[in-house]
Amino acid sequence: MRAVWSFWTKPFKDFRTATWASEKHHLLGWVLSFETARKHYPETSLVTDTEGARMLIDGIGLDFTHVSTELDALSGHDTGWWALGKLYAYRAQREPFVHLDTDVFLWKPLPPHVAAASVFAQNPEEFIVGSSCYRPEEFEFIKEVSGGWIPEEWEWCRSEYGQVQKAACCGIIGGNRLDFIGYYADLGIRYIEDERNQFGWSMVHNKAEHNILFEQYLLGACIEYHRRRPDSPFNDIDDRYLFDSWGDAFEPDAAARVGYTHLIGGAKCDAQIAEHLEERVRQDYPGHYERCVSYLESSAAAVL
Repeated sequence: MRAVWSFWTKPFKDFRTATWASEKHHLLGWVLSFETARKHYPETSLVTDTEGARMLIDGIGLDFTHVSTELDALSGHDTGWWALGKLYAYRAQREPFVHLDTDVFLWKPLPPHVAAASVFAQNPEEFIVGSSCYRPEEFEFIKEVSGGWIPEEWEWCRSEYGQVQKAACCGIIGGNRLDFIGYYADLGIRYIEDERNQFGWSMVHNKAEHNILFEQYLLGACIEYHRRRPDSPFNDIDDRYLFDSWGDAFEPDAAARVGYTHLIGGAKCDAQIAEHLEERVRQDYPGHYERCVSYLESSAAAVL
């Protein structure tokens, strides 16, 4: 199984730089995520753009087995839809893989029953429409007033399950059914890029906070829809999860048992966590630590 990361630099600069305590800790996160995962999955891949490759390969020296700059194709896209970079990376895979967010650290390999699944993710998420960070109803309203398009899988799940909906947290995502994963990722890409939706997207404020619909909600909808269609080539999809629930994923004993850390949300800005991250990289990967420091110093000098 191949370990994969993706990095579309433009939305990170526009919206997400502040999610880390500092740019130094962002780079250290890359080091720790890459180095912990490749102990278990030596074949590694980075899907990025030219600027991302310059930073991660030339700058801090991460030694990926494969590097693609195909995210240069997103140079003209709205950076509010940051999930596009991840979806493009999922769609590009041609062998079983696990995609990791930069703030995910794998201290152990994935359990065999998870790694063998058609598709896997961090944990399932169930939410109540109107009381969640998932807000599919807003996009359905946009369709009504703008004449746009929504995937059939999405509309079916909303009709079938009403107010209680399902999604999948994609701190990690991957699997063995590349045809299904490619289909789902392409569907999310088409939904964002479709010309019929562009007028509707112009009415969306704070696009960045809605990306979980295209990535995590749509994945859950595709799984649910196709497994209930006898004529679908994906009706035998087997979805599995590293954790049984969101709560389980962030319960310390459960996370330690499977050897998994995800610095979600504000954790990346926590001063104590940032200190621990810096100390771990300095101790375990001193060469990379010095490369990060040197890269930041040279980047600062270039601006002056």
